[in-house]
Amino acid sequence: MPHTLLHRFLRRAGALVLAVAAWPSMAQGLAVATDSGLGDAMKAVAREFEAGHAGVSITLRVGAVGALLDQIAHDSPADVLAGADADTVALGVQRRLLLADLPALFASNTLVLVVPASSTLPVQRLSDLARPEVMRIAMGRESSVAAGRHAREAINAQRLWPSVQRKVVVVDDVPAVLALVASADVEAGFVYATDAAQAAGRVRVVETLPTATPVRYLASVVADTRQPALARKFIAYLRSEPAQAVFKRSGFGVP
Repeated sequence: MPHTLLHRFLRRAGALVLAVAAWPSMAQGLAVATDSGLGDAMKAVAREFEAGHAGVSITLRVGAVGALLDQIAHDSPADVLAGADADTVALGVQRRLLLADLPALFASNTLVLVVPASSTLPVQRLSDLARPEVMRIAMGRESSVAAGRHAREAINAQRLWPSVQRKVVVVDDVPAVLALVASADVEAGFVYATDAAQAAGRVRVVETLPTATPVRYLASVVADTRQPALARKFIAYLRSEPAQAVFKRSGFGVP
């Protein structure tokens, strides 16, 4: 091979090696495990974050935060847990699944009691769930679904648990509660206001319920993340004005 051609070949080969070596630092993937109720809003926020951070790709895994935490414990890859309540974050730190950094509060919500849109039962308030006409009430599993814990708080505040305990249908997440109420397979259910809004026309809100623990969404860095700096950057972005505007448009309250 002539000297000039050999020189060109080596120069191009060297450039290719440098490009391949640089690729891992150019492309950064971030896995965000997020509460199912935040799904659409978090998708929009993730897209905006990607648009402002060249080479970053975000993968969302959606579900009940308690179940997501268990998946992280079983080596399901994640860098950020977003949408957890304070109890789930504390459990994650205790199990050394989440970093003990102060978790970022980025949104809030309210608990509501919903009935099927077609219901003619006289259910107008929480205390009506004790009526004999109400046979089945859906709520999330308290061990893994924050809405289930908030529902139990609201029930306990009115000392209704002994009257409704046998009527409760326990499910694995809020979408399952909504599905049961919308199909009239239960007479009532407990969800968040944003969930009820997404099912407008299929369910009807009869009461907004106070809870002893405020409904707040927190984000934490997963302990085993390989992208701690990027994870913290994304969590900080959740509190930025653009992200907050997305959450507000989706019906969430301020942190």
